[in-house]
Amino acid sequence: MVLVWILLLLGFVLLVKGADRFVEGSASVAKVLRIPSVVIGLTVVAMGTSAPELAVSITAALTGNNDIAVGNVIGSNIFNLMVVAGVCGVILPMAVDPGILNRDFIFSIVISGILLAVTAFDLQISRMDGLALLGLFGYFIIKTVKKALKDRVEIQEETKALSPAKSLVYIAVGIAAIILGGDMVVDSASRIASSFGLSQNLIALTIVAAGTSLPELVTSVVASGKGENGLALGNVIGSNIFNILAILGLSSFIHPIMITTQSVYDLMILIVFSVVVWFAARSQKEISRGEGIAILALYMGYMAYIIIR
Repeated sequence: MVLVWILLLLGFVLLVKGADRFVEGSASVAKVLRIPSVVIGLTVVAMGTSAPELAVSITAALTGNNDIAVGNVIGSNIFNLMVVAGVCGVILPMAVDPGILNRDFIFSIVISGILLAVTAFDLQISRMDGLALLGLFGYFIIKTVKKALKDRVEIQEETKALSPAKSLVYIAVGIAAIILGGDMVVDSASRIASSFGLSQNLIALTIVAAGTSLPELVTSVVASGKGENGLALGNVIGSNIFNILAILGLSSFIHPIMITTQSVYDLMILIVFSVVVWFAARSQKEISRGEGIAILALYMGYMAYIIIR
């Protein structure tokens, strides 16, 4: 059992380091091709920080571990929203960009509601549901990139980029590490759940969700420490949208996913938490330290609930 825990930890390390290499290599290619940095942030970085969730959920769906596939996404979104935003608010009151608050944040709540609507009655995400989610993701990316290109400010800045060969090596190594790490995390988490008599849903909502959300946590905390709180919240909301639309969409399109009533309840909780954080951010156009502490307290209460249920 000690070896299983070591493999779980090693899997998380591979996921985080793989995502880091993937982002760095892809960003360098984008710079060489003179793709605007704002587009890099909205696409490459967002997908890179969510790559661990993508690897875990697709691997879990293909191996029939449906609770891990769905629980990982819902758990990661709750972790991103409550822990990442809460910690960043505690570090430094988090100023909120009105565009993110009134457009992207609301969109994340709407798609959570759509996911609830398509799963609450038949307890599954079918291939057609997955295709619809992927369509919404394509729409979101196109609208976001168009707006970013329209609003961007040209900045003359010397930026260093990796050589094309090194960039491709980073991308290849990053993808390989993400795939291997995802497989190790799913396999280890399933064994741990079985050995302790715990449900896969609980493991997915806690250990797996927290582990795969490390890139978002690190990125947002570093941004908050530098006073870039708009970037911190944008990373959280963007990752949550990617998790639902792209990850669950692709996973269910590859293989239909059956879900449990517990996952439906967790999705309801995600929606409630999203509305609470949205109102907190909207009150004074920031998440204050007091609100950050309250958000973290709510998350701890949720953790207690899923452990004892």
